Amino acid sequence: MALDISDETLWKSLREGNEWAFSNLFERYFRSMVNYGNSLMSHSDKVQDCVQDVFVDLWLYRHSLQDKVVVKAYLLSSVRKRIARLYERDHIFRQTTSVEGLDFLMDFSIEEKLIHDEITASKVTYLNKLINALPARQKEALYLRYHQGLTIEQISETFDINYQSANNLVFRALKHLRDAWSGDLTLVFILLSRFF
Repeated sequence: MALDISDETLWKSLREGNEWAFSNLFERYFRSMVNYGNSLMSHSDKVQDCVQDVFVDLWLYRHSLQDKVVVKAYLLSSVRKRIARLYERDHIFRQTTSVEGLDFLMDFSIEEKLIHDEITASKVTYLNKLINALPARQKEALYLRYHQGLTIEQISETFDINYQSANNLVFRALKHLRDAWSGDLTLVFILLSRFF
């Protein structure tokens, strides 16, 4: 994989029909797209199909792709929309007519093996409990912000909402964590940025 080549360069080359650029984007983002898809749907095989469909569409419609995009945000948004269409088509759980109906399924768990003392371990367990108690959209916004590294603007594009709404989702989630947290807030932000 070409780690030193920017996403923008690969995207431009993909739009020009370069198969090598397409393959590199696939290798670079397939795993994170599947992980994100698995957080929206519990059927791993269907998630992989959706991710592959996104890449098929990328190749088929490469000449009509937007010129300037944040590749990671675009791909994650595409997976989210593809899964919403799958839910709608297959009528799984209920009729979903938009991505608003998707629940964020991932439970967060900061790896215990990285925690050395009992006090920190109990704080991490409590933080996991607080994060997992958040509404699905707030939890998903935190996941995109701190695990996938997306900006608020990119989160708004992924959710297909305006910037302020995306900012409010992240803010409300962090406010809830801050209000419920009785310990040092520094630990919350270190854990979010390090392990999320």
